[in-house]
Order: sequence, then C-alpha cells, then structure tokens
Amino acid sequence: MRDPVLGIGGMNHFLLPGGGEHTGYNEAERFGVYLMEVLVNGLLKRGARRENLEAKLFGGARTVRGFSDIGAKNIAFARHFLDNEQIAYAGGSVGGDQGRRLEYYPASGKARQFLLPPTAAPQPRPEIRLPKLPASGELELF
Repeated sequence: MRDPVLGIGGMNHFLLPGGGEHTGYNEAERFGVYLMEVLVNGLLKRGARRENLEAKLFGGARTVRGFSDIGAKNIAFARHFLDNEQIAYAGGSVGGDQGRRLEYYPASGKARQFLLPPTAAPQPRPEIRLPKLPASGELELF
C-alpha cells in the first residue's frame, strides 16, 4: 500500500484462519482488519493522505491441498477491505498454487514477484514403534 504522491508505503502479511460470508467482518477477519489499520495509520502518520492510497495484492496461493482454501478467503478479505475503505486497487497477483516472495518499492510503486516451487501436501509421518525392552526389576536413580 502506498501514497503515490509522497512515494511512501509499506507491506503487510497475514493469514486468516478461516472466514465466512463477507457481509461484515467476522471474528477471524478482525485480525486482518487490525493489521490493515495499523498499516494505513502508519502511512497517515508519515503524511500520506487517505484519498491518495492505493494497494497491490499478492498471495493467497493454495499451497496445501486437502485443507480449506484459506488463500481464497484471504484474497476475498483483502478485496473486501479495499472496497470498504475506498482504497484504489493497483494490481497484483493472487491465487494459484505457488507461494511468492516479494520485493516492493514504495517510491515507484513497483513490485517484483518471485514464485516459489509448488509444494506438496504434507504426508503423514510413518508410525515409529520403539523396540520393547525386557522388563527388569532394577532401577538406578541419578
């Protein structure tokens, strides 16, 4: 997010643990709202003007199959937040199945994205059984 007039900005990263319909903010989304407000207020303290703010969105990949699609919920939340706060959307890259590493340059508004290799869902660990030790009547305490 940045104020293009002043060339100041910042980044935020959050992972919401679920969510429902976006008619308002549910419990999980309040965490995201808090983080976004910290970012917005930090920019305003440095002289940014709310009406100048613009944001790019990145992330929201579904990197682990078989679990709820938290990435899609994060994307929906971020878009909903920008709409509610009337912050201009300036582009980005969301969704997919690859994580991202980002470099962001607030003065120019440029962002560089590096896609990470797709990850496979974690496999269950094989059960490890310890060998049974023979029962013994002796016990030594240290």
